[in-house]
Formats: sequence, C-alpha cells, structure tokens
Amino acid sequence: MARKKTPTLASDTPATQKHEIRAGQSLELLKELHILTRDGKLNQDSRRKLKQVYHLYQFIEPLLNEALKIKGQVNLIDHGAGKSYLGFILYDLFFKDLSVPAHIYGIETRSELVNKSQELATRLGFQNMSFLNLSVADSTGSDLLPANIDIVTALHACNTATDDAIDFALQKKAKFIVLVPCCQAEVAAELKKQRNKNLANPALGEIWRHPIHAREFGSHISNVLRCLRLEAHGYAVTATELIGWEHSMKNELIIAKHQGQGNPKSRERLTSLLQELGLEELSQRFAVE
Repeated sequence: MARKKTPTLASDTPATQKHEIRAGQSLELLKELHILTRDGKLNQDSRRKLKQVYHLYQFIEPLLNEALKIKGQVNLIDHGAGKSYLGFILYDLFFKDLSVPAHIYGIETRSELVNKSQELATRLGFQNMSFLNLSVADSTGSDLLPANIDIVTALHACNTATDDAIDFALQKKAKFIVLVPCCQAEVAAELKKQRNKNLANPALGEIWRHPIHAREFGSHISNVLRCLRLEAHGYAVTATELIGWEHSMKNELIIAKHQGQGNPKSRERLTSLLQELGLEELSQRFAVE
C-alpha cells in the first residue's frame, strides 16, 4: 500500500516556484492537457483549470485511500472519458506512486480519442492505464474489465450516459461512484408529453410549461431520481456543487458510497415521485431492481 517517492519535476519553473503545481507532477502531461503553456507557464485560464482539477481531486483522493485500506489495491473506471483528462490527473497525482496493484480504465466511444490517450499514457510511462473503445452499456459485459470495480466515475456524460454509468456501477458492485451529470433531455421530453395530461396535481405542470423551465427542471429531477435510486441500492449519497457557478452551470457533484442493504423508503419515494410527475414510462430508466 506504500507510495513510492517520485522526484520533483522541473522544480525551477515559474509555476512550481509559486507552489501552484504539486511536487512530482508531470509537466509534460500538464502541457498536453493545456494546463501549462508549451513554455511551462500558467496563464489566468490555466490557473482556473488547475484550481478545478485540485478541487475535484480533493473529493476523489479519500475514496481511493479508503479502497486501498479495504482491499490493498484499487481500480477505477472512468466512463465517457473523452480525452481522459480526469484519468490522467488521477494517475499522475495518485496512481503512479503506488507499489500495489492499481489500474485506471478509460471508456470512450470515439476511437480517435482512445488511440490518442493510449499513445500519451505509453509516452509518459503510465503503464497501469488502459483505454477501451466501448459504449458504457457495452462495457458492462466486456471481459476486458474486472468483474468487480472499486470506483466508477462519469464526468459530464451527456443525457442518459450518466444513467448507463450508474447501471454499470450497480452491476459491478462498485464501492464508490462519482458523477458530474450533464444535460438530460429524456426527462424534459417526457415532462412536455405530460403537460396536458391529468397529473396527480395539475398545478405541477406549470413548473415545466415554458421550455427553459422544462429543461432545467428535467435536469434537476433527473439528479433527484438518480440519488434516490442509489440510496435504494444501499448507497449513502452526497450531492453538492463541484465548482463555482460562474465556471459552469452543469456543476452538480454526486458522490455515492456503498454501505450495505438498500433503503426501502428511498425506493418508495422514487416510485411515488415518478407517479406524481407522470413519469411512469421512465420507471425502467430509474429501476431499482
């Protein structure tokens, strides 16, 4: 479980002199992620990016340490990885110094991004990183992934991809789940269909009568249903803001930790909420079983 000591890289650079970059970080990686300029400097925009990276890492690092304490090893699946920004930062700050079995898997549907990420990991010597050209749904049955997963992450996975990541985590019995949901058009579309129908409380339809309200309320209620679903499966859930709203309107962070038996009250509330809002057709999407 020990962490190997890694020498500080380029300690004489302006960025590290100001202690804005942590000792031992790969400057080459930070340049590839456009956090550092090619000459190793930070501008105002990259300082903001770096602050966001460290802020997110503060949430995930305790989960990694807890998984290590429980099992003596750790693996993490990042769904909708894109350019694998999150995976690379986690590997650089945490995984590369481990002397126990540890691995990060990036799941992404765009083959060109998968290939580029794999090339970068090879160039940096990040040996315990793998990138798979799969959808979230297809990854569940893939024999290229372990049967059990410690941590599942999905950042800005659009529309129902966040729900697919939850499905994956539940089937893989993940100990921890970290989500930053993005847009969710499915619920908003269903709300529009229900506007002229007989709801349990017709006045509720006013909440989403205007398109902008339907979009925002649909996004909000999607995350409420996701939290209830996770609680019904035995997870303790924390929902909070990730960064300041001035940086992003898609800013909700959901962290779930599995604690045992499911919560029947959360199951009942989820079912009741779907019925109250006329969203029964989405029962399968937010299924507890």
